[in-house]
Amino acid sequence: MKVAIGSDHAGVAMKASLIASLRLDGWELTDVGAHIEESCDYPEYAVAVARQVASGEADRGVLICGTGVGMAIAANKVRGVRAASVSEPVSAALARSHNDANVVCLGARIVGPEVALEVVRAFLSTAFSGGERHTRRVEQIRRLDNRRDDVAAHGPAV
Repeated sequence: MKVAIGSDHAGVAMKASLIASLRLDGWELTDVGAHIEESCDYPEYAVAVARQVASGEADRGVLICGTGVGMAIAANKVRGVRAASVSEPVSAALARSHNDANVVCLGARIVGPEVALEVVRAFLSTAFSGGERHTRRVEQIRRLDNRRDDVAAHGPAV
């Protein structure tokens, strides 16, 4: 499985630690940056990872910023991305299993490196459970995603 990973300045150290561990686990990773801890803007890296996931160039994405929230907001602007900001492994697994999330977002100022690794491992190793209700709901999200302009103008009609 191919995994795109990115961070802003707040997540550079955590990203490096995750990359080292995940490569030992056998994951194929593409690091889109940032590579230095000098202040930078997280949307650039969120979109870089999200586009790789949306295009199929990567199967999943991992994003790290100070809280994980900004990355999730930015990544979710890319059609086809379902990014979840989580801070513990159970939510990471459920985001995959129930919501077919394809990008996980972490807060380097929220979780420590050990928990972050557990979160990412849970996210990467969990499959979408499928089933009627979860598939139906993910399909509703896809329809909203495909009608983003209409939803913004008129509200959701699921």
